[in-house]
Amino acid sequence: MVLWPAVTLIGFLVLTALVIAMGTSSTARYEREQRASAARPAGRPSAAEAVGAVRAA
Repeated sequence: MVLWPAVTLIGFLVLTALVIAMGTSSTARYEREQRASAARPAGRPSAAEAVGAVRAA
C-alpha cells in the first residue's frame, strides 16, 4: 500500500535532480561561451556568422 507512493516520490526526486544537473551544465557552458565571445575581437565573425547568419546592427 505504501510502496507506490514511495516509488513515485523517489522517481520525482531522481527526475528533479536530473533536470537540475542538466541545467547547471548548460548554464556553465553558456557562461563559458559568453566569456569567450567577450574576449574575442569585435571585427572577427563567429562561426555562426561565417555560415551566413544575419547580424543585427
